[in-house]
Amino acid sequence: MLWQEWWIWMIAGAVLAIFEVLIPGFILLGFAIGAAAVGLLLWLGVLGASLSVLLFVFAIVSLLAWLALRRVVGVRQGQVKIWDRDINDDINKG
Repeated sequence: MLWQEWWIWMIAGAVLAIFEVLIPGFILLGFAIGAAAVGLLLWLGVLGASLSVLLFVFAIVSLLAWLALRRVVGVRQGQVKIWDRDINDDINKG
């Protein structure tokens, strides 16, 4: 089956990493790391060919990578903007 091939997972990881560059925010990078890790483990022969095991490892590694990225990169101070006025307020005054 196609999901048993290590190179498919590596290509998926590369595509997700490219999308992360196009859509920044460290959302897809965790998935890219998870897919690359599954590809590497398949290449090394550590993982079996069961789709459920591959998806479980992908999910766990992706979650751990995302949590690590959030800890390392973090949320910058002042990143969240709280708006105190609406853009439509200017239209209604005129």
